[in-house]
Amino acid sequence: MSDFNRGYTSIPAGRADMAVDAGLRAFMLGVYNKVALGLLLSAVLAWATTSFAPVRDLLYVTTPDGRLAGFTALGTAARFAPLVVMLVGMFGMRNATARNAGIFYWTIVALIGIGLGVWVLAYTGASVASTFLITAAAFGALSLAGYTTKKDLTGFGSFLIVGMFGIMIALVVNMFLHSSAVSFIVNALGVFIFAGLIAYDTQRLKMTYYQLGGDKAAMGVATNFGALNLYLNFINLFQFLMSFLGSRR
Repeated sequence: MSDFNRGYTSIPAGRADMAVDAGLRAFMLGVYNKVALGLLLSAVLAWATTSFAPVRDLLYVTTPDGRLAGFTALGTAARFAPLVVMLVGMFGMRNATARNAGIFYWTIVALIGIGLGVWVLAYTGASVASTFLITAAAFGALSLAGYTTKKDLTGFGSFLIVGMFGIMIALVVNMFLHSSAVSFIVNALGVFIFAGLIAYDTQRLKMTYYQLGGDKAAMGVATNFGALNLYLNFINLFQFLMSFLGSRR
């Protein structure tokens, strides 16, 4: 679900000197700041929905020692709410403005943050924290690679997007198969795909900035949608890494 609004036209990666463009740096900083604030809000909501028993019990079924045992009807709805909102947004925001794109971004962030409580309940706090830090370090390195590379990642990105839809289908199918082998393969592919998408989306944002030619209104929209793509890539990479690195409670 990290493929919202990937329709911006790109230009060859080597056509502009990105290192000396103050406008580009300001644009990218605006995107990264929004991603960082989104992650902070998500972390606060994940903590709040698992630390306060009345709220936790509305969403989750837990064991006496606080481990995840299942989901309530409201919790199940919360898990699928971000996907529903994104699908609605794909058809309902054809003429987006910076304002409604921003509302859309923060709505998705808040809904995902509520659903992230599942990781806090299922895994130890230490493993959640360490995996988050590993994801943050990987995100920074991959985004820097996408920002600085002169190679056009368009073809690579198209391959990754197809792969992303493939693993989404595999995840749905495996909900019925419950195959540990399929789960392992999907998690491994998920790490690779979303790691690559971080680099690809960073480069695509760079190209978008130059294509927009200083249009402030369009850049406001692009900042929100660009932040959404990078935020979703981060969250998905974190979740797939948790499957390998996390220690269950």
